[in-house]
Amino acid sequence: MKFGPFTWITRIILVAALALSAQVATQGQTTNFRSYKLIDIGSFGGPVSYLPNDFTGSGLGIPALINDKGTIVGAADTSIPNPTHGIGSGFLPDDPVIVHAFHWEKGILTDLGALPGGYNSFANWVSKSGMVAGVSENGVIDPQFGIAQVNAVVWKQSEIINLGGYFSEAFAVNNTGQATGSTVDTAALPTVIFLAFLWQHGQMETIGTLGGPGSFAALINEKGQVAGTSFINSSASSNCPFPLVTHPFLWGDGKMMDLGTFGGTCGLALGLNNRGQVVGLSNLAGDQTAHPFLWDKGALSDLGTLGGTFGFAQALNDAGEIAGAATNQGDEALLPFFWKNGVMTNLGTLNGEPCSTAQGMNSRGQVVGVSADCTIGGNAWLWESGGPLIDLNTLVGPSSLALEIAENINDRGEIAGLGRPPGCDEAFDCGHAFVLIPICADGTEGCADAPLDPAVVAQSRATSGAAPKTMTAEELSTFKERIARMHARVAGRNPGFGLWPRR
Repeated sequence: MKFGPFTWITRIILVAALALSAQVATQGQTTNFRSYKLIDIGSFGGPVSYLPNDFTGSGLGIPALINDKGTIVGAADTSIPNPTHGIGSGFLPDDPVIVHAFHWEKGILTDLGALPGGYNSFANWVSKSGMVAGVSENGVIDPQFGIAQVNAVVWKQSEIINLGGYFSEAFAVNNTGQATGSTVDTAALPTVIFLAFLWQHGQMETIGTLGGPGSFAALINEKGQVAGTSFINSSASSNCPFPLVTHPFLWGDGKMMDLGTFGGTCGLALGLNNRGQVVGLSNLAGDQTAHPFLWDKGALSDLGTLGGTFGFAQALNDAGEIAGAATNQGDEALLPFFWKNGVMTNLGTLNGEPCSTAQGMNSRGQVVGVSADCTIGGNAWLWESGGPLIDLNTLVGPSSLALEIAENINDRGEIAGLGRPPGCDEAFDCGHAFVLIPICADGTEGCADAPLDPAVVAQSRATSGAAPKTMTAEELSTFKERIARMHARVAGRNPGFGLWPRR
């Protein structure tokens, strides 16, 4: 073989350079690309484990079901028959077996138990310091309603603390131990009206309303500010999730501030950060549709949509970045978006699925969510700036658990979600909670900053770039109803309303 006019020195340098390039490329392929280790959290011997928003399948995320230590909270079936099955309160899954709140961290699943005498419990939120907020039966069958009573609780180092109240539930807790939620106003009985509360220094105090008969709160930040929704009067509202007119509020320093709406009769607060910014959705004038909003320093801004008529914002980090979902032109599809500095980016969908939502986001702007066909099932996904949606099922090894929904992601890049095991038709009914931990190709954990395999990204870009299938008007209406059910649970439904599916 002839090498032409190259000198032997040139050839050696060239060969060495090519070898070095090949070595670097090989190293990149074998050690630098990020994938994920899948851990099926399982249960306490029963068939199902739950995450905090699984009660309706609404597609709305919970801000703090995973913290930056990798602690995840929810609830899981035991194998013990449930004595309150069929007479549950509606606050908890009405399973034939007892359901207990769980705390998972570093491979250890801890049963948080229930209040003395109570059977079932559920964890809704975990703070960065590890405190957990939730709800537990207290062992009393209510004489007025004939159902199991529940109380708001927090767990501190696995010790359960009863916050008091009547048919109360805690939805959030911060690092200082302040908790917020809702409790029935006993003064209004037999009419069931819920009031937002703040629990601190061992005392539960209701925080008032915006002028109407009730309020509810689901969010708290490290400053002790509380966000929620309140009735503003006793006027009926036939086109909203609730029977009366509701506005989002921000409470702080003993005062409840009305954040207003875009002219419609109802709005909902869905996200709160440590800067006191609030996001959610608000009806437009006429109550025919709703848009996502950002409230910041007294100003309520309409974030718009992706060309359609409907949208909502629910994930918000301390940089003011926002994620949610909105319809495209003609309301043909509901698609996830990422909003930053006034610009809304359409994140696309997987396999053309027309019902996709962003569920959660971390401080790095990584977004997770679900892409579905508007009926059952779905695919959990991850989005990073400049990239396409990545089906998380392509980033884990062979597994019997199909990853259907990614609920949230922490600042270490760990993802909590819900998966479907074999024989399960829909994860919301019989699924398992999971966690994904970023790893390098050699199995080393802690590779959250490593790039994804370009081949996977390229394939995902082609998939997410496909035009979404058309969503029917009925499917969009059904999704809106799911949002209503989700917030009816937080707002306080009549005891025994039974928003949890019975099994």
